[in-house]
Order: sequence, then C-alpha cells, then structure tokens
Amino acid sequence: MKVLRFYILYRLQFIIVLTGLGILSHIYYDAVTAWICYILAAISLVLYFMLGTMRIVQEAVAEGNVEAATSYIKKIKFPRLLFKPVRSGYYMLQSNLAMATDDLTSAESNIRKSLNTKSSIIGNMKGENLLQLGFIQLKKGNHKEARLTIVEAVKAGITDKEALSMAYLQLCSLEIQRTQNRIAKDYFRKAKALKPKSEELVKQIKTMEKQIARMPG
Repeated sequence: MKVLRFYILYRLQFIIVLTGLGILSHIYYDAVTAWICYILAAISLVLYFMLGTMRIVQEAVAEGNVEAATSYIKKIKFPRLLFKPVRSGYYMLQSNLAMATDDLTSAESNIRKSLNTKSSIIGNMKGENLLQLGFIQLKKGNHKEARLTIVEAVKAGITDKEALSMAYLQLCSLEIQRTQNRIAKDYFRKAKALKPKSEELVKQIKTMEKQIARMPG
C-alpha cells in the first residue's frame, strides 16, 4: 500500500523518468525496451489526468485525516479531466472538506458541481448529493430551501439507510418548527423504521421520541 501511495503521489515524476528512460533506451539500447517505457509512461499519464490522487484522498477521509486529505486533493490540478465518477466524488469530497472548515459557500459550490456531473457507471448519486446540499443550506440558515431540497433528495433516492434515516429525522425536526405535527410524526416513524445503528442517530431518535409523544395531532 505504501508503494502504491508513493506511486500515486509522484506519478508525474514517474512519467518524466519513464519517458527519459525510453529515450535513452532508444538511443543506446533497443527499441523494445524503449516502447515498454513509453507505454508505461502513457498509461501513467492517463491515470494522472483521469484518476488523480482520489484513491489516497478517500483513504485519508476514511481514516479521519482531514489535513492529509486536503493536501492530497490539492495535487489534482485538472479536475475537469477526471473520469466522470471520480470527478463527481472529487467535488463531493471538496464539499465535505469545505464544510469541515465552515466554508459553506465553497461547500455549496462544489456539491452543485457534483450534482451536475452525472455518470451511469456508479449509478444515480443525486439523492446523496441533494441531501448534502440540504444540510449545507440548513447550516446557512435557509430552512425553507433546505426542507425542499431534502424532500427532493428522498424522492431521488438515498441508498444508505443511515443517511436516509438522518434525512427523515431532519425533515421531522423542520416540520415540528412549522407546527406540522402530523407530517412530523410520519417522518419520525419512517426514520425509526429504518433502525439506524449509528450511535448519534440512535440518540437523536430517543430524544425525538420523547418530544413526539408530547405533541398533539
């Protein structure tokens, strides 16, 4: 894994070295070795532009290392050339990292770019992207806009049960604020029925259940 990380980080240098070796082989050795170097350099060049450093960015995010993830993602200089599914993930991660630093303007801009990058290869990520956009709007204080966006996210489809349960809980909270108790209770039932396992969500459901029990309607 360390070797792969090293290769991904210094892929451009590998391309330069392989090209140089190819030229030297052509002059002083043989054409076969030269073409092997050229082909490896060409493959690395394609990977450099189409995949970038996204693999190690995702690993850093999974490990909770925001500083490393930010450093790795900055090495991607041409995001528009990334393979479409990778590009969508790039913008989503950029949005996540911006949210971690409370840069909500950048977070919203990047998640909208992710929404506009559609790919049939990884399926429809519209629901997940819209959900993130909804949470960004909430943090910005745009509750009405956020409610509509999260409703749209649920309709678009959210494959992760934990994320869907979170969406329903948030909609429940927003409907309580609007004193739409019946709708709020319906959203709560849907959130609870998904049986989320996240400690934070379980805690929120227990707290919300006490509030729901006291509500008329």
